[in-house]
Amino acid sequence: MDPLRFHPILKRSRWGGRRLAVVLAKPLGPQRDYAESWEIADRGDDQSVVRGGEYDGWTLARLVRERNVELFGRHAGRLQFPLLVKYLDACDRLSVQVHPNDEQARRFDPHERGKTEAWVVLEAEPGSRVYAGLKDGVDREQLQQHVKAGSLEQCLHEFEVFPGDCVFVPAGTVHAIGEGILLAEVQQSSDITFRLDDWGRLGADGKPRPLHVAEALDCIDFTRGQIDPARPRMIDERSERRIEELVHCEHFVLRRITIHQPMTIETGGRFHVLTCLHGGATWRSGHSSGALRRGETLLVPAAAAGIALAPGDETALLDAFLP
Repeated sequence: MDPLRFHPILKRSRWGGRRLAVVLAKPLGPQRDYAESWEIADRGDDQSVVRGGEYDGWTLARLVRERNVELFGRHAGRLQFPLLVKYLDACDRLSVQVHPNDEQARRFDPHERGKTEAWVVLEAEPGSRVYAGLKDGVDREQLQQHVKAGSLEQCLHEFEVFPGDCVFVPAGTVHAIGEGILLAEVQQSSDITFRLDDWGRLGADGKPRPLHVAEALDCIDFTRGQIDPARPRMIDERSERRIEELVHCEHFVLRRITIHQPMTIETGGRFHVLTCLHGGATWRSGHSSGALRRGETLLVPAAAAGIALAPGDETALLDAFLP
């Protein structure tokens, strides 16, 4: 089964902008509020659709149903593609929110899962910040008091981010993405979000957006404390390539591969989602070949005969797969 390319699913929001087109060449409309490009998605009506090749026009859900073994290999039997891969353009600050873990998510929907995620920063304006985790000593009672008083920001751990930073956000972590950041995100296939605070802003209708304070408080892990950028673990370092492991958790593994010379990625009996962060490469797998440009994503099925990459210049890829 050859690698699969998909049409992006483009999402608009009040905090979006135009960098998905300017930086990543996404086919946006004329509006100036494009916030997300969902590259790999199997979430109800939000379905990635194959672009070209033998499975042209198939949804990811259909591939999961009808090509399960070829797609998943050692992880065959899954009823839904487990990862959601996207780009985000945060021209404005996102709300302060928290996501449930798997057990908590099932209380709201028996078929839902939790949302653990990781961000990799592509671009950040000077001074752009991320809010991740709570300051030391903040407990439920203190947090609740600050939410009521409108002073939640005093409880949040924050730091400036730079291109290349990876921030791992396990379910149960209070977080917000600040303005001026373009990033790639890999997460569990879930969209459950409980909004704790919205910085006092009003929605398009002139009214405050709904908050979910009670649900958020029940999902927060108050033992986690502060979150800082992940420290990559070097897997392979040579003159022609560098492989860093950014995240290794029960839900996914995320590696950054920087290549200067051709290399081959073997599937190891599992799917790989390759996202091009910088540069570009030509690829070949079995009888198929093509180009992988900045901002593009390939799903390499478990049954693929590996994938050979030949970079045109220094190229950085994200490689997401199941542990």
